[in-house]
Amino acid sequence: MADPSEIINKKRFSIFVSGKVQGVFYRASTKQVCDRYGITGFVCNTADGKVHIEAEGSEEELSELLQWCKEGPPLAEVEDVQFSEIPLKADVKFRIVRF
Repeated sequence: MADPSEIINKKRFSIFVSGKVQGVFYRASTKQVCDRYGITGFVCNTADGKVHIEAEGSEEELSELLQWCKEGPPLAEVEDVQFSEIPLKADVKFRIVRF
């Protein structure tokens, strides 16, 4: 059973990353980073060329993810990262979603 303090301190962010972020292993790299930090949620490409991430974890974990998102994997050219806090969903893992 989860420690109640862990649940209270969790947040969920909706993150949109724009620039040259599709076709450069951004989704796979995001999954690796999230798995490393224990972040749950998903990542997917959007029709308008962005990457959308919903990530749930502690404030520290999400801060690390946001810092990483600004650079992304080596082939990415990140122009902008926008995020907002959204309601928790209690995912059990992080996954790559294809729409």
